[in-house]
Amino acid sequence: MIRTIVFFGIGIFFGITLFKSEAASWFRIYEMFQFQSFHMYGIIGSALLFGMLFTFLLKRLNAKSLLDGKPLVIPDKDKSWKRYLYGGTLFGIGWALTGACPGPLFVLLGAGFIPVLVVIAAALIGTYAYGALRSKLPH
Repeated sequence: MIRTIVFFGIGIFFGITLFKSEAASWFRIYEMFQFQSFHMYGIIGSALLFGMLFTFLLKRLNAKSLLDGKPLVIPDKDKSWKRYLYGGTLFGIGWALTGACPGPLFVLLGAGFIPVLVVIAAALIGTYAYGALRSKLPH
């Protein structure tokens, strides 16, 4: 039960951060795709740098899981480029059409933007479709 509360707390903190930084703002995302503002590129870039640093430190320090004490294993990325091209293109099209990537969808719902339920439903349908077609797709 404590783990669940901790995870919800981290999720709420992350959601507040996304909302307050305007990373969930359709207008900020639109500015990014129009190359009118550095704001979103700064957020994405700093997240990328932090993720790289954190991953490097986890590997370097042979970190262990806080839950069970087992060593963390971070597998290397697949070198195939097609899956990233197709997946990134679909993700980018969805992001551009809806004005939100999957993370902020629930932040927007929590902030009271009820029409985002349509986008959440479409994301769930897309996820289900991927699961159903996964064996037929190039990986």
